[in-house]
Amino acid sequence: MKLLRTIALDPSDTFVFNVPADPGDWAVSGAFRFCDRDPAKLSGKDRSAFRNGFLGVRSWGWSTLVQIVHATEDDRRAVVELLARQLVDRFGAPDPAAAQLAAEEEVAFAQSLCTHHIGALIAVHRSASDGDVRESFRRLQLRDGQRHGNAFSFMEIEDGTEPDDDLSLAKLSEEQRRR
Repeated sequence: MKLLRTIALDPSDTFVFNVPADPGDWAVSGAFRFCDRDPAKLSGKDRSAFRNGFLGVRSWGWSTLVQIVHATEDDRRAVVELLARQLVDRFGAPDPAAAQLAAEEEVAFAQSLCTHHIGALIAVHRSASDGDVRESFRRLQLRDGQRHGNAFSFMEIEDGTEPDDDLSLAKLSEEQRRR
């Protein structure tokens, strides 16, 4: 079985998010954290978390990237239990049974993102339009011969549809080089 863990290739998450996830934290999409907020009114670090963050289950912080890792059934059960407790303690779930169901759904969704090989990195982009939140997930492709050394080892995005034309790591890298 595979699940997601947060990964920090550099310290940028500490600048991008109010609360960065601890590296190695089990992760879920975390979009539910914004269910009571208008995405159009988000700004700064909250907007960054909405647009590009995965939620670390234990730390309740955000990570730009997650890594697909091997997990056992005991790991999965522990992630669901921890998320259910967090949903009660931090998010105000009405009762443990409702939190357990929601946690099961979140972890199942995270598992559905693990279609690539162990070690693959996944990025998210969220957008909101007419009250609907859209999530797009992409696997980051390393440059030939590179390892997960730093964020600039990545050359292209694969296996996802672009949510809009202005979000491309390759284009951003190219623009930075021109400056």
